[in-house]
Amino acid sequence: MAKLRITLVKSPIGYARDQKETVTRLGLGKMWRTVEHGDTPAVRGMVHKVRHLVRVDEVEEEATTE
Repeated sequence: MAKLRITLVKSPIGYARDQKETVTRLGLGKMWRTVEHGDTPAVRGMVHKVRHLVRVDEVEEEATTE
């Protein structure tokens, strides 16, 4: 499963409360912090809501051979 690397690049100060809460629920508390989430419809919807505040990169899952 692919993952999304999400980075907060703009402060949510001055935006609607629901957008601030969405940023917090994504796990982004401070500027330039990065988190990784699974590529699910719920996460995509949250990212779409705050797309003007975040940068998103798709990361392929590394295959482990044991």
